[in-house]
Amino acid sequence: MPEPTVAESQNSVEVVPKSYLVAFVLTTFCFALWGFANDITNPLVEAFGRIFNQSNFASSFVQFAFYGGYCFMALPAALFIKKFSYKTGLLVGLALYALGGLAFIPAASVGEFMPFLIAFFVMTCGLSFLETSANPYILSMGPASTATQRLNLAQSFNPLGSIVGILTAKYAILSNINALDGPERAKLPVEQFDAMKFSDLAIVRGPYVAIGLVIVTMFVLILVKKMPHNQDSDTSLDIVGTLRRLFANSRYVGGVIAQAFYVGAQIMCWTFTAQYGKAVYMAEGLSAGEAAASASSFTLYSMVLFAVARFVCTFLLKYVQPGALLLVLATGAMGLLVPVMLVGGQTGLWALVGVSGCMSLMFPTIYGIALDRVGDDAKLGAAGLVMAIAGGSIMPPLQGYLIDTWSLNLSFVLPLVCFGVIAIYGLFTAKAKAPLEISAA
Repeated sequence: MPEPTVAESQNSVEVVPKSYLVAFVLTTFCFALWGFANDITNPLVEAFGRIFNQSNFASSFVQFAFYGGYCFMALPAALFIKKFSYKTGLLVGLALYALGGLAFIPAASVGEFMPFLIAFFVMTCGLSFLETSANPYILSMGPASTATQRLNLAQSFNPLGSIVGILTAKYAILSNINALDGPERAKLPVEQFDAMKFSDLAIVRGPYVAIGLVIVTMFVLILVKKMPHNQDSDTSLDIVGTLRRLFANSRYVGGVIAQAFYVGAQIMCWTFTAQYGKAVYMAEGLSAGEAAASASSFTLYSMVLFAVARFVCTFLLKYVQPGALLLVLATGAMGLLVPVMLVGGQTGLWALVGVSGCMSLMFPTIYGIALDRVGDDAKLGAAGLVMAIAGGSIMPPLQGYLIDTWSLNLSFVLPLVCFGVIAIYGLFTAKAKAPLEISAA
């Protein structure tokens, strides 16, 4: 990654040099593709709870399998990319993503919960390859002085894919599966329960098979396109030396911790927005099915706000230090969670939507700060940041347990704590006078 001169002004440097434009566009499209996967899946926690008549805790293992795949495959992906190239990493990621989507065909035929968890796991092993490849690849596509801004620009297209995923979940899945909730289904005769279950699982299957075919097309496009070989010349695997340099970098270590808490907070907020909204509307007198349909719109509102705020925050990064903006937004998210927990109703529901605006900047900014000036160590360093996504696999079941045993509203104390950790990281990096540079020696 080229180093900027002292006199180099960020405003005068191209964010994406023209020589990288086509590669940037193709790689950025991958951001939208994994955004689709993330947010078509979030509403399925509630849907699988209905289909299989199981608890919030059991259903939240959708997220455990989904984000567990990220953690499991991140380090192997990083070592693979270090040995080969970013392009090869993208191709392997797309292949596994497509395989996971197509695995919904046999999963729906079996009619059990576990095959879906396996399909999600395979899919996210592919997403782990994609994120481990695409994020540092985007950082390398131009001057280091605009790397965080460039990554925020690419990540701005992630919520566009997420919006498509939410709309697909709402109109292709949730609106078409039977409106009976789990306890009502449990009262049905076994034959009727199974017939309803297989019918609903066939509906769930369709969009995942379709995205699998789209991914195959994307695989072919990247396969035939000649991509730049930024930082691909060194294929040696000095794992011990790389880890020593990364662990000596306090920004990197703090970034991994902050990223784990961020992903956990994001997935908890988005996963349980549907349950929160459903509870609000049922308290207003709607049936379970009507309340779930009304609440699903708030997931879409959250993502639209997230997408708009991402573009706004990318612009603000031209003028505001990344750590300072991270601190302000994390503090804002904590403030919005107070009425979510203590006020409830429509006020709490809209406050929960507002949290998404605060989250918009966090993932790519933490990523960019953590990998600032680490050079080719970014390939292995990216694995730690992707493994941090394991926070998204551990925390939703914890919140699901709190919902089952304590209180839906007060369970949002978990994301509040997560945002507190992010605020501390923002404060730490905002106080730094200059980017931290780690010697390659």
